[in-house]
Amino acid sequence: MNKQSFYITTPIYYVNGAPHLGHAYTSTAADVLARWNRLEGHDVYFLTGTDEHGQKVEAAARLAGIPPQDFTDRVSADFQDMARVMNISNDDFIRTTAPRHKLAAQAIWRKLQENGFIYPGAYEGWYAVRDEAFYDEDETELKPDGSRIAKAGGAAVEWVVEPSYFFKLSAFQDRLLAFYEANPGFIAPQAKRNEVVSFVKSGLRDLSVSRTSFSWGIPVPGDEKHVMYVWLDALVNYLTAVGYPDESAAKFHYWPASLHLVGKEIIRFHAIYWPAFLMAAGLPCPKRVFSHGWWTVEGEKMSKSLGNFIDVRPLVEELGLDQLRYFMLREVPFGNDGDFSRKALVGRINADLANGLGNLAQRTLSFIAKNAGAAVPPKGALHEADLTLLALGAELPEKVRAAINRLAFHEALQEIWRLISAADGYIDAQAPWSLRKTDPVRMNSVLYTLCATLRSIGVVLQPFMPASAAKLLDYLGVGADRSLAILESPLAEATPLPAPSGLFPRIVEEQNADR
Repeated sequence: MNKQSFYITTPIYYVNGAPHLGHAYTSTAADVLARWNRLEGHDVYFLTGTDEHGQKVEAAARLAGIPPQDFTDRVSADFQDMARVMNISNDDFIRTTAPRHKLAAQAIWRKLQENGFIYPGAYEGWYAVRDEAFYDEDETELKPDGSRIAKAGGAAVEWVVEPSYFFKLSAFQDRLLAFYEANPGFIAPQAKRNEVVSFVKSGLRDLSVSRTSFSWGIPVPGDEKHVMYVWLDALVNYLTAVGYPDESAAKFHYWPASLHLVGKEIIRFHAIYWPAFLMAAGLPCPKRVFSHGWWTVEGEKMSKSLGNFIDVRPLVEELGLDQLRYFMLREVPFGNDGDFSRKALVGRINADLANGLGNLAQRTLSFIAKNAGAAVPPKGALHEADLTLLALGAELPEKVRAAINRLAFHEALQEIWRLISAADGYIDAQAPWSLRKTDPVRMNSVLYTLCATLRSIGVVLQPFMPASAAKLLDYLGVGADRSLAILESPLAEATPLPAPSGLFPRIVEEQNADR
């Protein structure tokens, strides 16, 4: 294909609970990357979905008093609704209970078995149902009450003894270390790379990849008393979506994935188990795995016991979708943990959006509507101040591109807001309202410069705030082509402009509403 392919995935979200802010955050980050790459003219495939098997799901369904399939249907639909509300532009939504996925997961199993990397045995060790993960003794600790938990996340572990098939993970220790060495950008951020490399260097044990103590999973081919370990099943979703096991499928050219976005708690599965499974199956590894941080809520980790999970949908309805998307990606560096508070969200909306971009657009466009014939004014002879601002606008796509390629979303937005701030200073210094009477030709040059600057802002903001950027570009009379390429051509003079309205209403909170 002529176009550069870009295949991006979110983790598939586990359906033992409802979608919340953390899920919306990962999906929004992936959406920005997908939309940016489309703006660049790349051939993008964007996958999200739900992970629907395992002991934890079986238990949650039992608690709800319904069959596991009915339970997963309901929760998966909720995740699809969240994606719709957040304006996530995924090309596919995968479910691990779908027939196509069962076919792919069983095909991988057979391939691993044929290649000599799966063997029968018995598992005896610590297992955390919450994490669907096995832990070595030194990865657990005893609590004062005598119960044992995993050190990493505090999940209760239980001693499990059952027949199991094993994957020869130990055979991949040196290959994985060589792969990390040859692909230094494979795991990011750096701290997570260091953690993974250290773990692999400490020695890998073979991995139990089947269970017999519950039945909600994909049956092991040829031995249906066993179901596949949920993580072997789940990770294969990234292959299922591009047509595996049919490597001649139309979408298989997207493999290997360009980027897996994951939460930091699942980096080990994606950076150790997954490449080992792929190597064992004779398939190429993904190009990059990026692990982001968690959101706390006013200093507390989101948890069911505290009742502080945030469903983003009421927030979107009350405060605005693009406002929330902006806040999540601007507030903290991607990769770090962040703290959510209503006060911080409202503060960003009012300061950055209403008083910042919204005010700049309204000042410019309403003035043009009243005083410059409701059309893009003639450029005229440009002064040094105009050329300086236009040069900043011309440099913006490259600055944003560089930040997005590092997944530094907050830096990309900072660059955009630096231009907004420069344009604010420019409009105050040039004072077109004074030029209206003294020098209307100069006034038109100033307004043209502001329109061209707003066009640069609107185009690069599209991945972050799709609806608001579209509205701004509508107000600027920009046609159907809104790709980065249009910024290489001058803004067309005399283009009729529709009557503008406010982009971002200010949020007025009651005095005691600090949460």
